[in-house]
Parts: sequence; structure tokens; C-alpha cells
Amino acid sequence: MSNGDIFVGEVIGTAILILFGAGVCAAVTLRYSKARASGWVVIAFGWGFGVLAGAYTAAPLSGGQLNPAVTIGIAVDTGTWGKVWVYLLGQIVGAMLGAVLAYLVYLAQFRANVRTEGTTEGTTGEPVPTLGVFSTIPEIRNPVANLVTEIIATIALVLPVLAFGLTKGLGESGTTVLIVSLLVVGIGLSLGGPTGYAINPARDLGPRVVHTFLPIPNKGTSDWGYAWIPVVGPLIGGALAGLIYNAAF
Repeated sequence: MSNGDIFVGEVIGTAILILFGAGVCAAVTLRYSKARASGWVVIAFGWGFGVLAGAYTAAPLSGGQLNPAVTIGIAVDTGTWGKVWVYLLGQIVGAMLGAVLAYLVYLAQFRANVRTEGTTEGTTGEPVPTLGVFSTIPEIRNPVANLVTEIIATIALVLPVLAFGLTKGLGESGTTVLIVSLLVVGIGLSLGGPTGYAINPARDLGPRVVHTFLPIPNKGTSDWGYAWIPVVGPLIGGALAGLIYNAAF
């Protein structure tokens, strides 16, 4: 695969991933969305379907890694680092693009994110925080615990992804991406409660940058003090998964 193919594939695939993922978070979070308050299960499946659509789309061009933690895990296992920077660049750009697209889909809902007083429904409410649409927010802010959660959750993603490559039937049937998508759903349901399961540095960092600059009314903070955890944690987890896979398999 050429550098150009890798870059384009990762941009497109990661943009689709974030469009679905940030889109489902917006659908569940924002006022005047028909899916508002649908719950965590809906969010977990929305992100899983995002992986499904993005990875299958990008696979012919780049292999559909869509995640710096996966890219680092593969590089640690194989010792091949020459194209890592192309993957990472494409993933970050794609994540930012996907976040912008999700914002445009829910533009009216974001613009309605204001204090409501004397509405036709007779309700009064505070503006809905919007950072959670784009990036992760820990339920309990504890840097050590949050970092450990992201490391373990990312190992739970990357180690199976590497092992799936040894399962001949999955590759021949073309169902590897489907299985990975279900794995992401499972991680969200089982391990996503503490931090919102970034498990992907690009997924968190790119949209957080976009959130910082978008003209969203009452958008609140982009919480850059926490932003290193969903980047460093998954990178450590991906590297550890590569080491474990290399040693054990």
C-alpha cells in the first residue's frame, strides 16, 4: 500500500467512525433529538457500527486500522515502523473531519443548546454540556484509575485484534471487521463505564480539538487537563498488547 492510499483510507475510515460515534452521542445527549436519553447500550452499538462502516470502507486502501493504538500494537509486534506516521496522521485528520460532520448533522440541536426559559413546554433547563458528544469524560476523575482503565480496555481491544489475524477462517470469510465491531460494542458495555472508553487516541484528541474551535452556544470547557489520559492510556495499552502478542503467540 502506498503512503497516499494509506492516508486517504485512514482519513475516510476514521471520519466515518467518528461520524457514527459522535453522531450517536449527539443523538442521545442533545435536546430536541428524537433519540435523546436512549441510553448507554445505544451509544455502545452506535460506536460499534461506526467501526464496522469505517473499517470496511478503509480496508481496501489502508487495511482499516483507524486507531493509533492498533497501529502501534501492530508495529510493536512486527517491528515495522516505516508507515506508522502516515497511519497516525490520517487517523487524526479523519477524526477531526468526522467530528465536524457530526456537528453539521446536529447543527440545529447544537444551536438550540441554550438555557430554556418560558418555552412552549413551560420548562426551564440548563444548557446541555457538549464535550461528551465529541470526547470522553470520566465518571469519577481519578487520573491513576482513569489511566489504568484506558490501558486495560485498550489491551482488551488490540490483543484480540492481533489474534484474529491467526484465525484463518475469519480472514477468508471477510468477517474479521464484523467481529472487531462486536468486540468494540462489548468493551463499551463491559469496560466503558468509568471513562467512556476512548481506547483510541485519535477518537478522543481529534474531536476535542474540533470542540475547542466550533461555535457551539454554551459549549462549556474542552477539559484539556484530562485530555492526556485518553491519548497516553490507549498508546500504552496498544504497545503492551503488541508485546504480549509477540511473546505469547
